[in-house]
Amino acid sequence: MLTDDVTIRAIAGNGGNGVVRFSKTLMTKGPTGGDGGKGGNIILRGVSDLGALRPFRTKKEVKADHGGQGDQNTVTGANGDDRVVLVPVGTLIQDVDQGREYDMTRVGQEFVIAKGGNGGFGNFHFRSSKSTTPMRANDGLPGEVVENLRLELKMIADVGFIGYPNVGKSSLLNELTNASSKVANYQFTTLEPHLGVHFDLILADIPGLIEGAAQGKGLGYKFLRHIERTRMLFHFVAADSVDPLADYKTIRKELVAFNSELENKDEWIILSKSDEVSEDEISRICGILKKENPRVIVLSLLTNEGVEEIKKVLNDIAQQKNSVD
Repeated sequence: MLTDDVTIRAIAGNGGNGVVRFSKTLMTKGPTGGDGGKGGNIILRGVSDLGALRPFRTKKEVKADHGGQGDQNTVTGANGDDRVVLVPVGTLIQDVDQGREYDMTRVGQEFVIAKGGNGGFGNFHFRSSKSTTPMRANDGLPGEVVENLRLELKMIADVGFIGYPNVGKSSLLNELTNASSKVANYQFTTLEPHLGVHFDLILADIPGLIEGAAQGKGLGYKFLRHIERTRMLFHFVAADSVDPLADYKTIRKELVAFNSELENKDEWIILSKSDEVSEDEISRICGILKKENPRVIVLSLLTNEGVEEIKKVLNDIAQQKNSVD
């Protein structure tokens, strides 16, 4: 299962302690105690792997290394190694307690979430004409601790496939891409989002929604967040449904209940399974749906009806994307 919402504790490394040391040569008895090394940072780095959060299903804490203690001859202690945490592009990062947010939008992007503590000064730092043999050194400073670091994946897909369970979303994804989504004639076949690539467009098959999804019913609630960042929605409505219009309106209601901004997101209605009903029934349903949204494509993967029209729509989206990027 996709891990897409975790809360962890991030602990940066403490700075190393400075030390009190003196030269052992006969020529001088001056202070030579070195400073402590800096503690390691906690760094989040964006990657393309959607499964990057999976280790945090069980592991709820990440730590960076502490800085090393200083040494004689003004040798500074080793810096603690940073801890780099890989998170998927599209992850919203929240320091819940401090109210800070970061948005991971590209591969290789980095955020320092918790800074390591500075090393303490050794006694060499405190030498002066009035204090030629200082017995003073500082302890290193503690690293920052983020007690509640929430990592919430919101996929950055170009087109999101939405609709009731078992309306043909996975089948079309498999047809258009090299995806291998499970396809079967029962509800909730898709238990997690599946992605495919059509030329340079990312297509996301979102698990089937049902009435009450925005309140947590079915599988849909935890996946509604993945719809928010898409450029376009393909809203699947099954032609063989008892009431296709009611299906369409129900899903629209759930989208708005989850996030009111989704009401205005670009959308095409994909009237799937058109081979299951008569041509007259298809004409009747199209007439009804076009009153809600004039952009309707009739789809049958059995006869290949509508596939080329969908590819043309995707090509237009790709051109718009390239012109903006």
